[in-house]
Amino acid sequence: MDNELVQHKSWMQRNIKWFAPVLVLLLLLGSVMFSSVSDAQLGGFANALADEALYNNAVKQAQDNDEVTSVLGNLEPVDQMAIIESDVNYSDNNNAVNLSVRIKGSKAKGRMDVAATKVNNAWQYNAIKIRLKDPKREIVVLED
Repeated sequence: MDNELVQHKSWMQRNIKWFAPVLVLLLLLGSVMFSSVSDAQLGGFANALADEALYNNAVKQAQDNDEVTSVLGNLEPVDQMAIIESDVNYSDNNNAVNLSVRIKGSKAKGRMDVAATKVNNAWQYNAIKIRLKDPKREIVVLED
């Protein structure tokens, strides 16, 4: 009987056939995800999350509209997840914003489009519109 030591392959040598392709795929997926979200968009989401008055005051103005109340019912406050899912575009050194955020009422839900300008550290709304999917409809709360 031979007394030689049996050499075992390392984990990497045994699993390289599936590990390398999975690693390459994960790196490609990660680079696509990070390249699709720009720094400006991340900053826009951060600004929108930090500035609750921006969307909460727009919801209050929409709630005062009789057509919105009859179609959507009582509007719920915009939650932070809705802001993360929203489309936010700041311009003019963060003094102007176009925001599209989902809203939910006691009867229906939709998307609220807001165009606003900051004047003396307060948001002045230029346009507020609510879009409904079913039935397809647009309610103009405030127009340019």
